[in-house]
Amino acid sequence: MTINKYQGKTKEEAIEKAKQELGEGAVVMNVKEIKPTGMFKAWKSSVFEVTAAREEKENFVDPRQVADLTAKTVKTLNLAADENISPKEFLNDRTSDILSGHLTNVPELHAPELHAKDGLEKRLENLSNILEKQLSVEESRQKEVKEEEKERQVVNPEGLQFIKMLYRTLLENEVNEKYVNQILDEAEKVMHSGSSVDAILSNVYQKMILKLGQPDTICVSGKKPRIIFFVGPTGVGKTTTIAKIASKYKLEMGMKIAFLTADTYRIAATEQLRVYANILDAPMSIIYSAEEMNAAIERVSEYDLIFVDTAGFSHKNDEQCNDMKKMLAGLDAAYEREVYLVVSATTKYKDLLEIADRYKEIADYKLIFTKLDETEAYGNIYNIKMYSGAPLSYMTNGQNVPDDIEEFNTQKIVKQLLGGR
Repeated sequence: MTINKYQGKTKEEAIEKAKQELGEGAVVMNVKEIKPTGMFKAWKSSVFEVTAAREEKENFVDPRQVADLTAKTVKTLNLAADENISPKEFLNDRTSDILSGHLTNVPELHAPELHAKDGLEKRLENLSNILEKQLSVEESRQKEVKEEEKERQVVNPEGLQFIKMLYRTLLENEVNEKYVNQILDEAEKVMHSGSSVDAILSNVYQKMILKLGQPDTICVSGKKPRIIFFVGPTGVGKTTTIAKIASKYKLEMGMKIAFLTADTYRIAATEQLRVYANILDAPMSIIYSAEEMNAAIERVSEYDLIFVDTAGFSHKNDEQCNDMKKMLAGLDAAYEREVYLVVSATTKYKDLLEIADRYKEIADYKLIFTKLDETEAYGNIYNIKMYSGAPLSYMTNGQNVPDDIEEFNTQKIVKQLLGGR
């Protein structure tokens, strides 16, 4: 039997190639669709691979040769009752023909030879059962392939054009190409005939919503006080963000709040926070170490929330990074804490990756994105969420306190990324 594989753009083309080489008697044993891989697989077509076989013609064998061969086979067999002999150990092509009945005029076997024939027949029966099982498995596989082919539909050309447009739009919004491909790989599953553009867009929209997740904001239940640390690079708007959030909890929820600042590098930052503290009628303390921090917290332990403004520093500054790590690690274990990494939506992607990694060394954090009003490309928000796995919490879009802040609006950001407004 000759078995070969052939490929074509369609199943019919692959089968035709098989028949051209093997002849009209070619038997199709399996059909498999091979999907494209790589970055641009959404725009490549599948190919079909056909496995086909051809039965070789039988050769005439002299009956006298068969008789001699049978006698030799009988002599060499050990017919112990408990012997486990594989058919491959004693069957060659011609012996197989004898047992299959393809050859005639085989001399009758006598006495011990009859015993040998019985043993061969039992082994043949076992071999036949094995072949039947293999054929049954292959038939089941072919049936599954046919059912898959019926269910598989041709890609909708209109949907394909729409996917290309989404690809360009996401890249223009500075979503990293790695994540764009992940999004469109999942969209490809609904890109069949009958799937409208609206269905494809809805699928992509919902998947992106799920990946970004719901906003994880400040928890106000549990022990008092709850210590909220704000960390991040310089110039991202940490102090203003603290004032906005504190105002919401003070004015809208009536909670008792207090401020601590560890940003002793910039006098302006301390004075700015003091102004907000005075407006909100909230106590404020300046701290220089973990010991001073715990003492300051103890003085306002009956308060609900204590907001800690930390010094901004470059992610490349190892000394300040270690100081920050000691500060957070020095918090008394009796207090519950949350850490928020504040970053600007205008920061370059490469720098954001380094910032995310460096602050991960300090503590687990939630993400706050600022300055959304200063950019139209929100791709970095999606990129850093996917890269760091950190929950998104708040986003700011201006300098006004307390108005220009909101809980992270997943739907709004995804619409922007997909080209909406």
